[in-house]
Amino acid sequence: MKAGKIVLFILAGFSLIFSFLFLLGSGGQTGGVNYIWTALILAAVGFILIFSATRIGAPSKNEPNITVNIDLPGDVGMDTIKCRSCGAALSPKDVKLVAGAPVVTCPYCGTTYQLSEEPKW
Repeated sequence: MKAGKIVLFILAGFSLIFSFLFLLGSGGQTGGVNYIWTALILAAVGFILIFSATRIGAPSKNEPNITVNIDLPGDVGMDTIKCRSCGAALSPKDVKLVAGAPVVTCPYCGTTYQLSEEPKW
């Protein structure tokens, strides 16, 4: 499908270039209304090709969602985690995996910090 996109974009480019050339040629001695109509039709074809190329391979609504489960290290009681900044209670949905590390974002004050494990000893 990637090759089809490239071909459509190249054809659209040629169509838009020739459209511009016909528009420029319509002002000359041999040009006229027919050149303007040709330029408009080529421009329309070019934009339709661009629209078609952007729709090829677009993600469909039926693709499965990928869920990442975070296995927190050590004994972490999710019901006891509080925001370091404002003290609000945080829920498990506030923990996300960013660059391989669990990161907590407070929904109340917007503070973001990395969740760290306390030593077990």
